[in-house]
Amino acid sequence: MSDLKKDAEALHKAAAALGKVDDHTRKPLHDFKAASQDLSAFGVLGSLMSAKDDIQDGMETIARLTKDLHKEWEAEAKFMDDVSDAFDLLDILLTAAARAKKG
Repeated sequence: MSDLKKDAEALHKAAAALGKVDDHTRKPLHDFKAASQDLSAFGVLGSLMSAKDDIQDGMETIARLTKDLHKEWEAEAKFMDDVSDAFDLLDILLTAAARAKKG
């Protein structure tokens, strides 16, 4: 369960970072649009490009967490299959025991 807790915390952190992207891009985008006819727009474009790293980090975290979640689901599915097999075997044993008791 600690892995799931770590994944949940990482996902929360990634979501928070993605949620703040608008804060990082609002002013540079406004400045870029206002200065579209001016060479200073290139400086503003650099500011917008720096937000790309935040977005990329968030997307990589989400991709890693999704992969980890799929592994967890596979493990849970295998466990459920094992439990189901154990119940099937128990049913067979109980049926055999009941028949032996009658006979």
